[in-house]
Amino acid sequence: MSNFDIKPSHTTENYKPGSGSDTSLKKRLGVIATCVVGGSLVALYSVAVPFVAPALRKVCLPFVPATSTQIENVLKVLLTRSGSLVDIGSGDGRIVIAAAKRGFKAVGFELNPWLVWYSRYKAWREGVHHSTSFYISDLWKVSFSQYSNVVIFGVPQMMEQLEIKLQTELHSSSKVVACRFPFPTWSPDDIAGEGIDTVWIYDAKTFKTLIRNDKDNEGQDDVTQQK
Repeated sequence: MSNFDIKPSHTTENYKPGSGSDTSLKKRLGVIATCVVGGSLVALYSVAVPFVAPALRKVCLPFVPATSTQIENVLKVLLTRSGSLVDIGSGDGRIVIAAAKRGFKAVGFELNPWLVWYSRYKAWREGVHHSTSFYISDLWKVSFSQYSNVVIFGVPQMMEQLEIKLQTELHSSSKVVACRFPFPTWSPDDIAGEGIDTVWIYDAKTFKTLIRNDKDNEGQDDVTQQK
């Protein structure tokens, strides 16, 4: 009887840590982790950008929240005032809400819809939604003639144009409060605070006389030229 040599088979591979299967799993986990991180960054960007994007079209005016000191200074210079109040570029609505709590019928105009929606929610949460209104609008397309108190957190490059607009639209009984930056040619009736918390208050009766004086001077110049 013949003897048969039985040789081990080479068709079966033993599993070893770090083999192809393990590497494939790590790759899949890496792709998933990358997708999760990337998606999170996109979501964060989509939420954050509208809050820091320019709020007004003619100038770059990013959203910078008013400090509690600035709000108190605004309310201090308007202590003896009442009636309607408008915040131009109202941001997250904190000036409007604080004014409503002091008895004003307060309105905010803001170009950024995210901030307007947040302001409305915040006013509802603070219990002043009945005495506040927030609108998505460009300030240059709105007339402020119906407001007796105007608040503006502006930047220097827009203040000169805004002077002309408010001089034309406001009634002589109105007051204007500028925060952080004063108007370039108007003389303030009062100043409160210091540094970035400084606010300037202007009487429309005073700055509207500048228009009349300019018109009178132009008329005199025309008469002189005719002579």
